Amino acid sequence: MALPQEFLVRHNGETPTAQTLVPLAFMGYAHFTAMQVRGGRVRGFDLHLARLRHGSLELFGRATPDDRVRSQLRDALRDAPADLSLTVTLHNPAGEFTPTDPGTFPDVLIRTAPPADGPKGPLALSAVRHERFLPSVKHVGEPAKTFFLRQAVAQGFDDAAFLDHRGRLSEASIWNLAFWDGSGVVWPSAEMLHGVTMGIVRRQLERLDVPQREADITLADLPSLAGGAVLNSWTPGVAVHRIGQVPLPQAPALLDLLHRAYEAEPLSTV
Repeated sequence: MALPQEFLVRHNGETPTAQTLVPLAFMGYAHFTAMQVRGGRVRGFDLHLARLRHGSLELFGRATPDDRVRSQLRDALRDAPADLSLTVTLHNPAGEFTPTDPGTFPDVLIRTAPPADGPKGPLALSAVRHERFLPSVKHVGEPAKTFFLRQAVAQGFDDAAFLDHRGRLSEASIWNLAFWDGSGVVWPSAEMLHGVTMGIVRRQLERLDVPQREADITLADLPSLAGGAVLNSWTPGVAVHRIGQVPLPQAPALLDLLHRAYEAEPLSTV
């Protein structure tokens, strides 16, 4: 039975066979980027390409050329719905537990799904000690994120936020964290994955002359802040009303700024 258009899959520009897909089901050494397509266009596409280049150079020592990735994306989107979720995963054709062939470009796997807008919020986040391996790379094979998410839900929270070995908040399971000090946006300064939506918001806040800074933020620092939010490829801002046992006040000004900054980023063609 054919898949709905929202669930298109392409591997190196071709419709994959079962023989092609079976090894990918066990693929643990790969990286990806996820985006929302609206009207056939994407916000921050340059940041997605930069993320893919960085991840490939870190994991494989060689990056698939941007024009090759773009060409495959255009082919995949040509007959797809105008609005959808899209994930691009790059992996080494040699598989895992083998040296990387310096003459081989990473393979490209493209998957689409129905569009997503994220939860309504406000969210309560548990606070757990966890530091991601290679935090600057959005890599696959991270069971800790789902493990801590499910533990958090079992404890009455909505999701989990991470604390590093110094007790600093870094990020949440699949989210970046943003805080409000009453006049500007405060970003955690710990090691983390810098999300594409975070990159979009930061550069647009700069263009809007909105103050923003980075700071070490611990649970003990939260009472001095005026609000918090999470953001990812689904949404530029969902309110957070509690981290661990520490409440955060509502911050409609923060959410308004995050959403305004995101909307100020033009949609671009792939």
